[in-house]
Amino acid sequence: MSNTIKKLDPSPDAASRPRTGILPCQNIREMVEHGEIRFASPLDDDQIQPASIDLRLGDYAYPADTSFLPGAGVAFFDKIKQIDERYDDFKIDLKNGAVLEKNRVYIIPLLEEVTLKSDVKGFANPKSSTGRLDILTRLITDGGTAFDEVSRGYEGKLYLEVVPRSFSVVVKRGTRLSQLRFRQSRSSPLPIAADEWNRLLAEEQIVRLGDKQLGETGMLRFTADLKGKGTEGDIIGWRARKHSGRIDLERRDYDPLDFWEPIRFHKSASLILDPDEFYILMTKEAIAVPPDYAAEMLPYDTRAGEFRVHYAGFFDPGFGWNAATKKAGGSRGVLEVRSHEVPFLLEHGQTVGWLRFERMAARPDVLYGQDMKSNYQGQSLKLAKQFRSS
Repeated sequence: MSNTIKKLDPSPDAASRPRTGILPCQNIREMVEHGEIRFASPLDDDQIQPASIDLRLGDYAYPADTSFLPGAGVAFFDKIKQIDERYDDFKIDLKNGAVLEKNRVYIIPLLEEVTLKSDVKGFANPKSSTGRLDILTRLITDGGTAFDEVSRGYEGKLYLEVVPRSFSVVVKRGTRLSQLRFRQSRSSPLPIAADEWNRLLAEEQIVRLGDKQLGETGMLRFTADLKGKGTEGDIIGWRARKHSGRIDLERRDYDPLDFWEPIRFHKSASLILDPDEFYILMTKEAIAVPPDYAAEMLPYDTRAGEFRVHYAGFFDPGFGWNAATKKAGGSRGVLEVRSHEVPFLLEHGQTVGWLRFERMAARPDVLYGQDMKSNYQGQSLKLAKQFRSS
């Protein structure tokens, strides 16, 4: 990070904020104003989302032979120097754009750094488009012992591990691949009460009644749609091509067929997932996140099948939610699926994951898809925003 970053006066006592829950955009803006989030480059106008802030790549990427965590008490640059004393000789300048080759590990210092209060914890996930391009990203901190977590009271820089899996990609300084949420709580988050959860289900605020699935309170099960409209030849998914060109993340006009093979409905509503292939599929359920809640899509329990579902876990308040009816609209969840080791038969209606709901600390003053431009509101089966509509 630049040594010219100005650290502003500390924020007011944390007690002035709500005690528990995911911090909304207005509280994130306050964190910026009080120097709890700082930048080596001015904040972008649309960088703060309803319940998160986008994180931007910095000036240089460092190729690495292995993924790693610094470990308790060890700074990031001290650790990478232990691994490769000449790491600085091979850094890649991102200021004018550069290619990150697929299946290579890169570590990139970010333009943001934080000073968190003792009751605020951060946790990161790839942005939706990042996951749909099969780019693995994991947040790292100085002294970090776990990926994608920023511990309470942490003060320091942020780094991102980036591993393109299916496509080589072109990125530059300021490219946004990951996002950071903040939870305010002095202990574990308070669970959603059973009567509150049952009311949300009954009012169809999170899922249509016809799609309702039984599960734990605060957890919504979702299933794979391998039928679509049930018409022969309908596209029900996409599989990444093994050999294709690189993708410039700034572009929005790529032909999907240059990078993806369409998967079409044919006779039976099932699909054999081939090992190490990457698929884009869709949930059967139309889901929504009401304004007072946030949601996270959890990785599927591999005991039920040798596949992994979904990179991008965050669903913002307002996703799929119809403000006029106060019910779930028609937004499906898009699934990023990769099979491992052996072929696996996936069938229509099979459980592929869970959406965990959590209370916001306060209702955001901006909602996804209603008060801001949103690429995936009202989506059905949709590729990343870099591809034109098929």
